[in-house]
Amino acid sequence: MQGQIMHRDLRIIDILTHAAEAYGDQGIVSAQVEGGIHRQSYGQTLARAAQLAHGLDGLGVGMGDRVGTLAWNGYRHVELYYAVAGMGAVCHTINPRLTHEQLVYIIRHAGDRVLFLDLTFVPLVEGLLPDLPQGLRFVLMTGRANMPETVLDALCYEELLEGQPESHDWPEFPEETASGLCYTSGTTGNPKGALYSHRSTLLHAMQVPLCQTSSFRAGARILPVVPLFHVNAWGLPYTAPLTGMTLVMPGPHLDGPSLFRLMEAERVWSAWGVPTVWAGLLDEIRARDRVPEGFGDLVVGGSAAPKVMIEAFESRGVNVAQAWGMTEMSPIGTHGMLPAMMEGAAQSERIAAKCWAGQRLFGVEFKIVDDEGRRIPHDGQASGELYVRGNTVISGYFENPQATRDAMDAEGWFGTGDVASISPEGRLMLRDRAKDLVKSGGEWISSIDLENAALSHPGIRACAVIAVPHPKWDERPVLVAVAAGQARPDLAEVQEHMAAHFAAWQLPDDLLWIEALPLTATGKVSKLTLREQFADYVHPDLREAGA
Repeated sequence: MQGQIMHRDLRIIDILTHAAEAYGDQGIVSAQVEGGIHRQSYGQTLARAAQLAHGLDGLGVGMGDRVGTLAWNGYRHVELYYAVAGMGAVCHTINPRLTHEQLVYIIRHAGDRVLFLDLTFVPLVEGLLPDLPQGLRFVLMTGRANMPETVLDALCYEELLEGQPESHDWPEFPEETASGLCYTSGTTGNPKGALYSHRSTLLHAMQVPLCQTSSFRAGARILPVVPLFHVNAWGLPYTAPLTGMTLVMPGPHLDGPSLFRLMEAERVWSAWGVPTVWAGLLDEIRARDRVPEGFGDLVVGGSAAPKVMIEAFESRGVNVAQAWGMTEMSPIGTHGMLPAMMEGAAQSERIAAKCWAGQRLFGVEFKIVDDEGRRIPHDGQASGELYVRGNTVISGYFENPQATRDAMDAEGWFGTGDVASISPEGRLMLRDRAKDLVKSGGEWISSIDLENAALSHPGIRACAVIAVPHPKWDERPVLVAVAAGQARPDLAEVQEHMAAHFAAWQLPDDLLWIEALPLTATGKVSKLTLREQFADYVHPDLREAGA
C-alpha cells in the first residue's frame, strides 16, 4: 500500500528560488579576481542564473551536457552551479591545481561542451589548448572592460548574460537527473569522476545543517575556503542559501592575512576549509593576538586537524568541529558536534573527543571489515577498512566500470581506503589511510597518531610520517618536518616529547627537515610525493652497517 502523498522531484534550483523569497536580505559577498568586493542578494543571483541559463541555451547546451568550470570561489561560479543544474545540464567543476595531463584527461573524459574560466586561468588553458577537443567553447568570467588579449576564441561572461530575460521556466525532470561532476585528485592513475544527482545534492544539503548545528544560523555569514572546484565546496553553495546565510567568497587570496582581513570586514561567523589553510590563519591570529571580529565557528576537513590546532582555536573562543568525507560521498560523511552528555566535561576531554573525525551524518552508514572482509564490531577499539553507503554516496564512477568494480564490495558498499574504528554511538576515529600505515615487525603504526604528537612540539610547524624499508622490521617510521623557527630540535628531543604516548618501538627512527611539505591539488600533504622525494633514503641502521 502506498501513501497518498504528492511526489515532487527534488531540484537544485528550488534552493535558490526559496532563498530569493525567504532570505531576501542575504546573498553573496565576493573578493573578485579583478579586485574589489562584489555584493549581490539571492534574488539578484536567481535573476542572473536565469540570464545565464538563457545564454547557455543559445550556445546549444541541453539536458545532460557537461559544462566545465575553472574558477575560484565567487558569485559567477555560484551562478553557474544553479543555472547549469537548473536547466538539466551537468556542472563539471575542474581543479586547476592538477597536472596538464590530468586536466586534459578530465575535460576529454567528461565531454565538456563549454568551459568557463576565471581570468587567472587564461594562461593555463592557453597551454592546454593544443590538446583540448575541437569545438570546445570558452567563456571568460569577467566583464568587457577586463577581457584580456588571448589566443582563445572566448566569449565574455557578462555579454553572455546581457539582454537575457531575468526569469526562466526551469524544467521539471526526475530527481535522479545528473547535476554535478567532480573528479578525484587521485594520486595514482587517472582521476575518477563522481556524478551527483539533484536528489543526492538536495539530501546532502539538508542532512549537513541538520547535524552540524553550530555552523548554520540564519542571517549570519559563512566562508567556504574549501574551493568550489573541490566537491562543491563541501556543499556550502547549497546549505548556505537553504539556511538563510550569506556566502562570503574569498576568491584567489587564501593566505592568512587576506583571510583575516576579509573575515573581519564581513564579520564571518563560520569558516570551512583544510588544515593547511587554517595554519596560515592561525599564524595571523597569533601575530595580532586576536581572532577576527565575529568569528566563532571553524569546520576542518580534508585531512585530520592536529590536536594543537584544535586547542589553539578553542582557547580563543572558536568552536572547532572536524568533518570527514570524500568526493565520492558528496562529500560529508561525519559532523563534529559533540554529544550533549559532554557539555559539562572537562576541556581536555572535549578536545580529545574533537580529535575524532566526528559522528556519522544522518543518511550515511558505516561498516569496518578485516582482511577477509568480515565485519568488525563498532566498539571504539577494533579497527579495519572503512566502507560506507547512503543516499549521497556514489554507486559507481562516471564512465569507468573497472574503477567501479574495484571500489564497491559485493553488498554494494563503497570502500574508502581508510582504516578506522567506530564507537557504539557512530563516532569515527580514522587510524590512517591504508596505504599510509607503517607495518613494523608485523605490527601497524599509525602515521596520523605520530604526526599529531610531533606537532605538539613547539619547534615543529608541520610534519608528515612516511614508512621506509628496513631489513629486519620490514618498515620503520621516519618523521619529515618543517621547523617553526630557526631552532631545530634533534631526534632525541622529539622522541622524548612523544614518548608518553607511544611504545619505544613505535617512535620515528629519524627526523628529516625540509622547507615545506608538498601538497596535493586539494591542499592535503602529499605522502606519495614525499615517498618519491626520499626514495633513495637509507635507514640509519643500514648506514651504520655500511650498507
